[in-house]
Amino acid sequence: MTMKEAMAARHTVRRYTGRPLEGETLRLLKERIAQNNQAHGLQLRLVTENTQALPAVIRLTMAKNVRNYIVLAGPPSDTLEESIGWCGADLMLYAQTLGLNSWWIGGTYSRGAAQAAAGLEPGVRVLGVLAVGYGQTQGTPHRSKRPEEVSAYQGQPPQWFTEGVNALLLAPTALNKQAFAVRGEGNTVTLHCDSGIFSGVDLGIGRYHFELGAGRENFCWG
Repeated sequence: MTMKEAMAARHTVRRYTGRPLEGETLRLLKERIAQNNQAHGLQLRLVTENTQALPAVIRLTMAKNVRNYIVLAGPPSDTLEESIGWCGADLMLYAQTLGLNSWWIGGTYSRGAAQAAAGLEPGVRVLGVLAVGYGQTQGTPHRSKRPEEVSAYQGQPPQWFTEGVNALLLAPTALNKQAFAVRGEGNTVTLHCDSGIFSGVDLGIGRYHFELGAGRENFCWG
């Protein structure tokens, strides 16, 4: 499965089988996390066989067997939220190519417990956790806006722009709001996201998906 194919195949999964991460799958996932940390100056951490990041009431109701997760964290900076969103999107899709499922958890988790489980220093900001594992199901598609509701292009849109917008609408966002506004003129694209406290993270997720769909060589960010 390619990363583009993973975009269409990936859906939120909250219930897992409990099968452990091991062998080549575990090695490759750790390697991808390390690459993102090095490239973006983050402190993403994979925690395995640990349930403490989710409160007991969540584990008993809306989630099951969430025992492996990536703590999404890094040192405070003006670009931290967007970098977390971009790298988190990359890891979700990469996990999908490995036969894993995922769930971006932005609010219903224990920040302190996740920070402790990952062994992070107090000054590091934790912005969420990314559950990964073997899902009981493959999830279902989320309700999506139409391309014309989130995009506009000056003139006839090229194919790469259309594919970028379609990829953008496959991105996971806070509360499934898809609060994107993407505009194109020539080979310049601007992307804005208005989703409150999640806007920085959602912007990073959206940028990743648009880049993957459109092809980064075809445009520049305005």
